[in-house]
Amino acid sequence: MNWEQLLSLKRFGDTNKRIRKEQDETRLGFEVDYDRVIFSAAFRSLQDKTQVIPLSKTDFVHTRLTHSLEVSVVGRSLGRIAGKKILEKHPHLREVHGYRFNDFGAIVAAAALAHDIGNPPFGHSGEKAIGEYFKTGRGKQFEKVLTPKEYQDIIDFEGNANGYRLLTESRQGVEGGLRLSYATLGAFMKYPKESLPKKPTKHIADKKFGFFQQDVSSFQEVAAELGLESRGKGRDVGFCRHPLTFLVEAADDICYTIIDFEDGINLGLISEDYALEYLIKLVKDSINIKKYNNLAYMEDRLSYLRALAINTLISDAITIFIENEDAILNGEFSVSLMDKSKFKAQIEDIITLSVQKIYRSQEVLEKEIAGYRIISDILDVYATALIRNKEGNSSNYDRLMISTLPEPYRETKGSIYDILLSTCCYVASLSDSAAVHIHNKIMGKQL
Repeated sequence: MNWEQLLSLKRFGDTNKRIRKEQDETRLGFEVDYDRVIFSAAFRSLQDKTQVIPLSKTDFVHTRLTHSLEVSVVGRSLGRIAGKKILEKHPHLREVHGYRFNDFGAIVAAAALAHDIGNPPFGHSGEKAIGEYFKTGRGKQFEKVLTPKEYQDIIDFEGNANGYRLLTESRQGVEGGLRLSYATLGAFMKYPKESLPKKPTKHIADKKFGFFQQDVSSFQEVAAELGLESRGKGRDVGFCRHPLTFLVEAADDICYTIIDFEDGINLGLISEDYALEYLIKLVKDSINIKKYNNLAYMEDRLSYLRALAINTLISDAITIFIENEDAILNGEFSVSLMDKSKFKAQIEDIITLSVQKIYRSQEVLEKEIAGYRIISDILDVYATALIRNKEGNSSNYDRLMISTLPEPYRETKGSIYDILLSTCCYVASLSDSAAVHIHNKIMGKQL
């Protein structure tokens, strides 16, 4: 893979090549990507989607929206620093093609901003709840009418694949969705493969999948433009990652490691003494002890350590990325950047404590259990109504329920797979509060 192709400014529907030197420096194409994501309805809905604590009423707990904004800020720094070093190593990118280090930062920031845009309500349990309905619930009846890959798409419903669909899905009058640059779409794609075969290797790109069967040809076009190397065997579709995806992933890893931990401390789930001990281990080489000791309040001490920790991990991630640039470009780097971190032991200590004290806390478990039931019930009502409508035997109740769906999700002219996937994506689009509200109406608890 080569950087000139990987930094493609092409967008869906373009007939002419976009040249970097011809870009308006006051508003670059990659910066337009960021703007389009942040003004999208799908991004706005993240303000009421769970990051860690579902339906938390506490002001300082992060939502998917605040998490995404923070990841984009860290991603921008990672991209700019990496871009500066890449341009030093490959000066023709600047001298011949006109690329600047800010381009790398803008691509990573836009992809990082969008990285959670397809996630369902109630955190990762929302993905599992959608899949379980079709794997072990009433939705299992549809297995016999779907291909193996179509069925795998919905029993392993993946927020990343839904995110790609949201960013690129054409609607009447809106061809190509948000029409982001192919460079940003490539950087967004953490798992550039279809749902089967499942985890064919231990390579990080094979951990999950990144596009539904509906979107295979769409991503193949993106991959061809970017020059992503194929990793699929036979008829299976899979590619090497875009190198900047590793920076998007590192930004996410850094933020959830440090900031989820901070949320746990603010909620009182983790004691300050524990927290400060773990964070100080991470920043012991950069901390100003005098400045730290002058901070009278826990919030200020925590903020100082958080900033140092994020800066420390950014520097470490850049070092790993640049040292392994050739392996990454050749598709031979098979783990995340933070898996190679010299601070891996400290990161694992923080994550282990977060799992024990936050992710498995009683509040989180109780809300996830409720989320499973809510999502399953909503899916069941809408999937049943839409399939009956397609088959011509819908009841009055079915027709009433269909009328409550946004227009793009009412369509029943497509295949069974198209209808079921669309229903899954509708449920995934709901905020936590909207899902609860719809469930209350379905259950007759709210008029």
